[in-house]
Amino acid sequence: MGNQEKLKPANDEFSSPDELQGLNLVLHNDEVNTFDHVIESLIEICKHEVEQAEQCAFITHYKGKCDVKTGLFEELSFMKKQLDSKGLTVTIE
Repeated sequence: MGNQEKLKPANDEFSSPDELQGLNLVLHNDEVNTFDHVIESLIEICKHEVEQAEQCAFITHYKGKCDVKTGLFEELSFMKKQLDSKGLTVTIE
């Protein structure tokens, strides 16, 4: 066996656990946007396939929210701003 050290990412001491694991972009239900608008927005901004966007829209409607994208803060922040501009309610968690 010998003395084996666990390898750590080079930036480990500067990254929080959330940054290493990724965050979630969460879509919240509202009574304003249509299913079609939500689906089209997810396809355009989050690059979802039609089926994935439809599933996210239905989950959001029935459960109140749905994780629509996982990634690092910078990427999700950009998508959040775009979805906000389309009138959707989204958070990064």
